[in-house]
Amino acid sequence: MTHERSGRSLPTLVTWFVPALLALPVGVGLAGVVLPAFGYLPALGGETFSLDPFRQLLAVPGLAASALLSLASGLLTTAVSTIGVALFLAAFHGTAGDRLARRLLAPLLAVPHAAAAFGLAFLIAPSGLIFRLLAEPFGLTRPPDLLIIGDPLGLAMMAGLVAKEMPFLLLVAFAALPQADPVRRSRLAASLGYGRMAGFLLTVWPGVYRQIRLPVLAVAAYASGVVDVALILGPSLPAPLAVRLVAWMNDPDLSLRFMASAGALLQLAITGAVLLLWLIGERLVGLLRRRVAASGRRHGRDGTWRIAAGIPVALAGGAVFFGLAWLFVWSIAGFWAFPAILPPSVGLATWSRTLESAGGPLATTFLVAILSAGVALVLVVILLEARRRQFRASAGRAVRLTPAMAGLIYLPLIVPQIAFVFGLQVAVLSLGLTPSIPLLAAVHLVFVAPYVALALADPWYAVDPRYEQVAASLGHGALARLFRVRLPMATAAVLTAMAIGFATSVGQYLPTLLIGAGRLPTITTEAVALASGGNRRIIGAYALLQTLLPFLAFTLSATLPRLLLRGRGGMRRA
Repeated sequence: MTHERSGRSLPTLVTWFVPALLALPVGVGLAGVVLPAFGYLPALGGETFSLDPFRQLLAVPGLAASALLSLASGLLTTAVSTIGVALFLAAFHGTAGDRLARRLLAPLLAVPHAAAAFGLAFLIAPSGLIFRLLAEPFGLTRPPDLLIIGDPLGLAMMAGLVAKEMPFLLLVAFAALPQADPVRRSRLAASLGYGRMAGFLLTVWPGVYRQIRLPVLAVAAYASGVVDVALILGPSLPAPLAVRLVAWMNDPDLSLRFMASAGALLQLAITGAVLLLWLIGERLVGLLRRRVAASGRRHGRDGTWRIAAGIPVALAGGAVFFGLAWLFVWSIAGFWAFPAILPPSVGLATWSRTLESAGGPLATTFLVAILSAGVALVLVVILLEARRRQFRASAGRAVRLTPAMAGLIYLPLIVPQIAFVFGLQVAVLSLGLTPSIPLLAAVHLVFVAPYVALALADPWYAVDPRYEQVAASLGHGALARLFRVRLPMATAAVLTAMAIGFATSVGQYLPTLLIGAGRLPTITTEAVALASGGNRRIIGAYALLQTLLPFLAFTLSATLPRLLLRGRGGMRRA
């Protein structure tokens, strides 16, 4: 009886230990921000609690504009991305357009936010591709005097975020669709006379949204506190709040750390307001859906709407693809005057100089990414397997993480990075730790693990438990069943989750900047640092290098299962 109890208590302990371990840095980071925000940081002379940091913060010129810009970015980016996904699925689910989008948009997971932002900047800038194409029809001989990049309303920044987040949410929705039973529900709605789009939005979309709600909230939190995209595309006078916080945190005047901590709490409040307003919006949309359903209108004539519904996704995906292509053109271009559409001369001189200087950042990026993704994968597999063993062997797809467990794991995606990474930096300095590859990988792990869990959970639990039951009947123990049955059958999902974790680490800017303290430059920090310069050739090369590493990881995740499981086609399908 004692052995049976211990056998049951160990999985329970593990299922809570791993989420708590991943959420602990968030708590430590918030504590490291809250105390200085109220004037207490003995290392900098703050011996007593005070509200002076908040008074100093409120006296900063343009603070309200920065805060409103962050609030609008979180809400508008999420709303446009989510509505675009809903409309596309309603119009094209189950069609050739659906299948085409699945194939074309999947590679976009490998594109970091900064690279996508640079690509969009090269397209929409006054001397970018769009205005070069319009130059001859409109008689332009020089770039128009328009403030597009860095516009005061942050529209270019929001467009860059939408271009990256809409394909991401669409791919997440594709994975969630089967659980919403779209075929049966759509047929039922059609039998009642509803048009294709109305039937989907009224009967299928609510179930899909429930499945992707957490990623949607993560997008809202990220967009409200984004730094790298804001530095590339956002305004500077005033800048979004998160960008100003980074400047204060890195200022040589250490007394600004107190005001920066107060600002980090303000950023946390802004993100909380974004999430609260979004939840209120969910309720309002739910009421509207019920009123539309009760009105009896079938909205059967939706042919024009179905064509228009594909435009947002096409624009988002096209912006990233064409942006990357234009980055490459710039990276090999010689002298290139406006309004020539293509450069008159090309060469590899830029790449030669870039590869000479990018070796160190590339090595750091790779080491940190492989370490953080590898450790995240091990922790997530331990968590998922421990949780599965809390259920009967035949539970299969019925196994799920509890809301509390999921909340702890995904907490770093909901809490804005700027609100707790600075606190982590304070804690690291207080412990006397110096920037190192293992330390940076440990901090990246906090952000990598949630995405690995999100990618692996459903495929892990979808493996048919009867295979392991057969193995158990042949005398194989739990570890043997894990390593010789479940892991081989989930090879494709495991490698894909690893690639997603790797790509997530490569794209981390703020944690690398603050924890690395400038001593551990990665390809991402170097690329974003170039945003303030005007050398588009170097920017194009660095942005493409930043994309190359995740692309190679996803390529390996797609090809390795075929090599490792050659001759075992059934396992590849599993």
